[in-house]
Amino acid sequence: MDMVLLLTVLIVIFAIIFDFINGFHDTANSIATAVSTKALTPRRAILLAAIMNFVGAMAFTGVAKTITKDIVDPFLLSDGSVVILAALFAAITWNLLTWYYGIPSSSSHALIGSIAGAAIASAGFAALNYSGFLAILQALIFSPILALIIGYLMYSIFKVVFRNHNLTKTNRNFRLIQIATAALQSFSHGTNDAQKAMGIITMALIVNNYQNSDDVQLWVQATCALAMAIGTSVGGWRIIKTVGGKIMKIRPVNGVAADLTGAAVIFGATLIHLPVSTTHVISSSIMGVGAAHRVKGVQWGTAKTMLITWVITMPISALLAAMFYFLLSLVL
Repeated sequence: MDMVLLLTVLIVIFAIIFDFINGFHDTANSIATAVSTKALTPRRAILLAAIMNFVGAMAFTGVAKTITKDIVDPFLLSDGSVVILAALFAAITWNLLTWYYGIPSSSSHALIGSIAGAAIASAGFAALNYSGFLAILQALIFSPILALIIGYLMYSIFKVVFRNHNLTKTNRNFRLIQIATAALQSFSHGTNDAQKAMGIITMALIVNNYQNSDDVQLWVQATCALAMAIGTSVGGWRIIKTVGGKIMKIRPVNGVAADLTGAAVIFGATLIHLPVSTTHVISSSIMGVGAAHRVKGVQWGTAKTMLITWVITMPISALLAAMFYFLLSLVL
């Protein structure tokens, strides 16, 4: 096996590992509220999320194309395989650390920061596609803010509409509705998150001259969708506990508002081919709903920890990727 083929195979393997980890690390967020309100048992929620993530991942490829060409130009990387491997190693390392400690960090921030860091280590800042990278950064920054605002407004509307309804009966009815909204949010998660690994593999195929366009091949799409679905089935209970209970005490009516908000923002980003942090969009949706319900009911200490992690993930991932790049350059 020649070196180019070997590196390509390694990238495919580690991209699948990244997607698998993404499945149990991030997908927990899409079902956290449904589990917290007991609309679904953890086992059924995870099965639902696995199925809907797979369906969502097979439905779109626009975000994958953005990852392939809008962070860096793959045609400008002379050692693209090393850059991609270093980025994957860094993103996987950060995801495992944050999963272990139960911190709802963002796989998207980790991967995008890692790609940028490894590319800069390889070819300097000229390697970045500035217009594309800026658009991605804007999406990562503003999508949680948008989710916070929409979540606040949506639950405020719910309060007005259902103010004269019996609270116990309303929550019982919304518990059934929440099964559907959890499925919708899992689907939207698959349309955005699973595509990131697809973009990485497609980038590797381009830099190693196995294809000359950013089209995502069917085997790449199916493999990444399956990896995320299997990762989801393993579950991410540590993250579920943080998102589903430590931000605020969630009732079914809160959960439906948060799920609808998260699904709308994530799916909207997918339609315009922009990657977002599904972790932070969903968490911000819950915070917005919580603030509309009762500001003091939100555990702002947990929110502060998540915000700090949100800020530091990309630069730390970039530094890790640069370190891995220099280490790999010594042996490859």
